[in-house]
Amino acid sequence: MKYLITILTFGVLLYSCDASKSSMQGDKDTNVASDTVRIANDSLEYEILIIEPGFNSFLISQPPKGYYSLTFLENRNRIFVTEYNLRVSNALQYGPSLYPQRINYEFNVDYGMEVNYKLYNYFLYFQQKYNQRFPGSRN
Repeated sequence: MKYLITILTFGVLLYSCDASKSSMQGDKDTNVASDTVRIANDSLEYEILIIEPGFNSFLISQPPKGYYSLTFLENRNRIFVTEYNLRVSNALQYGPSLYPQRINYEFNVDYGMEVNYKLYNYFLYFQQKYNQRFPGSRN
């Protein structure tokens, strides 16, 4: 019991220090929150969080959701995911920091417009920011 109280006290102290630290950072935390994009389809229990500085601004500058058809987005995402996962398998050739883990995008699942739109635009952003070129990209 004595150890439990000590651990709880230590945890509260750490939390209070962290709370004051985050309130001092202010704008920095706001920028991180504004650069976090959630891609999800709740009915499929599927979620991707993209924490990439500048992606939100990039996304805003892209054509709106209805501009591309769902079929177009799904086809491009199939190409991009396949290429991305190939590069994960050959990370030493392409850079392990750029391709840390595979994307589990199942081609027979209907992820919907929201997921496909944001994923497609993330691949465009990724290619532009990191000077990468995937087959089927527009640039």
